[in-house]
Amino acid sequence: MQIDYQGKKALVRVDFNVPLDSNFNITDDTRIRGALPTLRHILDKGGAAILMSHLGRPTRKLLPDGSIDKEKFTLHHVVNHLSELLSVKVKFCDELVGDKARKMAEELQPGEVLVLENTRFEPGETKGDETLAKQLAELGDVYVNDAFGTAHRAHASTTTVAQFFGKGEKEFGFLMDAEVKAAQKVLNNPQRPLTAIIGGAKVSDKILLLERLIDFVNNLLIGGGMAYTFLKAQGGNVGNSLVEEDKQELALRLLEKAKKQGVQLLLPEDSVIADKFDNAARKDTANSLAIPDGWMGLDIGEKARKAYAEVIRNSKTILWNGPMGVFEMENFANGTKSVAEAVASATQNGAFSLVGGGDSVAAVNQMGLADEISHVSTGGGAMLEFLEGKELPGIKAIKG
Repeated sequence: MQIDYQGKKALVRVDFNVPLDSNFNITDDTRIRGALPTLRHILDKGGAAILMSHLGRPTRKLLPDGSIDKEKFTLHHVVNHLSELLSVKVKFCDELVGDKARKMAEELQPGEVLVLENTRFEPGETKGDETLAKQLAELGDVYVNDAFGTAHRAHASTTTVAQFFGKGEKEFGFLMDAEVKAAQKVLNNPQRPLTAIIGGAKVSDKILLLERLIDFVNNLLIGGGMAYTFLKAQGGNVGNSLVEEDKQELALRLLEKAKKQGVQLLLPEDSVIADKFDNAARKDTANSLAIPDGWMGLDIGEKARKAYAEVIRNSKTILWNGPMGVFEMENFANGTKSVAEAVASATQNGAFSLVGGGDSVAAVNQMGLADEISHVSTGGGAMLEFLEGKELPGIKAIKG
């Protein structure tokens, strides 16, 4: 970070969109911890920090009278925990912009932190409204975007606000910078062999990513529900497994493209199958091309786990996005766990690894392997779009 923060008020877009339980306790503070280096840097350099973030999607779950459920979605829920993590008493303003927000921002002293109310309580936020962005910009002397998870959204607090700060008055925070560098390392300058592991339920969610990856990876390992669309397209019997019937032709085209490009594309040789979508279902193992009727593939099998692990361990750059099975059900989580262990092992042996996407990140966190991965991304959708080759508005707004 290059800006001199001495005596300045930094308006910082963070991503504090954390999960809460029914009593509004934070159940996973990864995103808050991710912002700490940037916040400590600003405070240590003599600055004050004014924080903006969204929390949830308040306009999607309105109260019966049509109003926002402010008790549920208020950012006040994060204040005490942030105070503890920073060892600073964090102030809270129950509005995003307005007289109170302006007064609290004006009175903020060096070393102090102010959290503003949920950006999405303001209808102009998601529209990228200029008036709202200008009001926000007036609260701070400089602007820092450290919210990679929202960098793909052209919102008032992530993108529009940056236009009210000149060159040298806006920059990325440490987290945002690390995310961009990690993705660029995979895209622009990878050591080879480069292996991408792509999972998740649907091919349709990852079409652009798969198309792009086949252009530059050496190995592409496919798992999760999407594998069965590929397997059925090849003439396999996949029983009741999840299949996107209208994407089979696309799957064949991707397989053909991989062959032409000399990319090794692996589908799971065997699957852990179940007679219903339930952790307590009867389970068995079957060849992935011969799953009996009435059964469905819910995880990659042992042969697939071994084959995938071998490719991963022999890789120098690894990108992982999406689980290998129904990771949230314990009986169908072994494929995802096996991939997580292989990625960590390869990283310890000198490979560069980038893990992005909710379930993949949850897997490495649950297994205590996050510190053994080169970079664990906080931005699922943003990382996906960045890897697809899209220009993210939140990044463009800072870089110009």
